Amino acid sequence: MIKNTLVITKTQIEELICMKDVLNSVEVAFSEDALLNVQMPAKNYMFFDNKENNTHGDLRIMPCFINNTKAAGVKCVNVHPENPSKHNLPTVMAVIELIDPDTGFPIAIMDGTSITNMRTGASAGVATKHLARKDSEVCGFVGAGVQSLLAFMALNEVLNISEVKISSRSHVTAEELTGTITENYGIDATAVYDVKDAVAGADVVTTTTPSRVPIVKSDWVNEGTHINAIGADAPGKQELESELLLKSKIIIDEWKQARHSGEINVPLEEGIIKKEDVYAKLGDIIIDKKPGRENDGEITIFDSTGLAVQDIATAWYVYQKSVSRGMGQKISLMD
Repeated sequence: MIKNTLVITKTQIEELICMKDVLNSVEVAFSEDALLNVQMPAKNYMFFDNKENNTHGDLRIMPCFINNTKAAGVKCVNVHPENPSKHNLPTVMAVIELIDPDTGFPIAIMDGTSITNMRTGASAGVATKHLARKDSEVCGFVGAGVQSLLAFMALNEVLNISEVKISSRSHVTAEELTGTITENYGIDATAVYDVKDAVAGADVVTTTTPSRVPIVKSDWVNEGTHINAIGADAPGKQELESELLLKSKIIIDEWKQARHSGEINVPLEEGIIKKEDVYAKLGDIIIDKKPGRENDGEITIFDSTGLAVQDIATAWYVYQKSVSRGMGQKISLMD
């Protein structure tokens, strides 16, 4: 019987896995959820507001059990948008605990920040694989933070990218990201000043901002475009103009979370769209329960809120690989 808990750090995780590994874990996670092989209550939120220093944030608790692999655990993750500028900390930080489902013993505790970032980027890659036109090669990014880089890495695994356009509130940040992409991947990348310039003419658009006001207009989006809407992950957040959703095929990761905090949450609350306007869950498309893109003229939108099954599937892969390679530190929490 396991009596020690394995502690796995961010550096060790980054040595153990690459984006291709995470893409596979996340695709399997969506499939298992669609096949009803997962116990996954919707994530719970606690909100923090400090009016004295004008900061705000939230803490999210995300449990999951995957029946087939017996992977069980919980992620505890925060989102504090002012962290980088005010505290020199990441906006998102997380810890994942894996347990033995037979005993409840904590078999592993690991950094969840890198896993969160990678699995979120991977979800955009999986959605793009199943929903974008096969000839897609121009990618537009709205937002230039860590999540945009990880999403680019995932898209680069599933597309033959020829051009990247990036818009951000900080043009300096957009230029830094374009420099990273050009230098490390040899792909033509350009920082643009307007969101419209990043979106117009792109085959695949990925949005990763915390905006509460729609910043992507319907008129800018060409027929046949696929959009990964990643930034909206809490009530009141919205990156896409509601009219754009009305003329698009909407695919979500999970209904309860999407209606509460995804890209569709505001249009639903305002009565602009209805539940019937949501076409399918991504997992249902992956397992061929429903067709994905049905013609080259469709606009498809993937509303990504982030599921615990993505975290636990990826963390389970990390744990198994760590054990096989003898990495991580064994500690006894019960002493």
